Amino acid sequence: MAFPQQVRIVEMAPRDGLQNEPGPVIATEIKVELINRLSATGLIHIEAASFVSPKWVPQMGDASAVMAGIQRKPGVTYSALAPNLKGLEGAIAAGVEEVAVFSAASEAFTQKNINCSIAESLERFAPLIEQARSEGIRVRGYVSTVLGCPYQGDIDPVQVARVSRDLIDMGCYEISLGDTIGTGTPLKAKRMLEAVTKVVPISQLAAHFHDTYGQALANLYAVLEEGIAVIDSSTAGLGGCPYARGASGNVATEDVLYLLQGLGIDTGVDLQAVVNTGHWITQQLGRHNGSKVAQAMGDCTPRSAASQ
Repeated sequence: MAFPQQVRIVEMAPRDGLQNEPGPVIATEIKVELINRLSATGLIHIEAASFVSPKWVPQMGDASAVMAGIQRKPGVTYSALAPNLKGLEGAIAAGVEEVAVFSAASEAFTQKNINCSIAESLERFAPLIEQARSEGIRVRGYVSTVLGCPYQGDIDPVQVARVSRDLIDMGCYEISLGDTIGTGTPLKAKRMLEAVTKVVPISQLAAHFHDTYGQALANLYAVLEEGIAVIDSSTAGLGGCPYARGASGNVATEDVLYLLQGLGIDTGVDLQAVVNTGHWITQQLGRHNGSKVAQAMGDCTPRSAASQ
């Protein structure tokens, strides 16, 4: 199959990128500024917050303040994670137009993570998805551990397909297939996608690949060949997985954009603007920029903007 002509990038840095940051809680103002800067790059889908208990995810405890503080740009979707009905209530009050729910393809991961079976986790989402849709809010579904589990090892592609189909049947408009611990390889990715597309159209699927073993871009190339046209990524490669030793963040948006440009695939996103944003946020966090492209291109922020 030919590559897609256009790819939609779903930017994960403000949520998936920041939620596992160690150390002090990141200031709300920094999160708001990050989202505003990302909005100015041409990105049209940004996962901005997570309405979860601050007790369990301290970095996401200010979700309502973040959503209230951002400058919403017309044409940009600002989505949020809502793992339960209480989270959905918070998201609705904050004016979120799209929420995300998450399950996994691994029984062991689901038990360790949320202390229930996959089937039970899906049952919990049914009333949430129903209420969200009744409020006119779109629901995106995540399936994690699609290419490997820290507890279970290899995952049967048929199981990934089953969970994906269940989420679609429950009302999710799109399923993001997550290599949570970044152990996948291109052949595994193709085989997994082959199984899933037997029950879910490729137009309703997205790739969410972490780069722990340096395979994320190769895996993305493999699924782009099969027709995937939505990619989740995180500016500067921010993020990680608390369930797997050494697991790095979601593949860097800058690196994905450079790959797509080289393939002649349109994204509508300004690569240099994302690079500049990645340098800015890593400076704010005092951490290394995980994007190889950003390191190579450098920060070209105008001095007047840099001094503001």
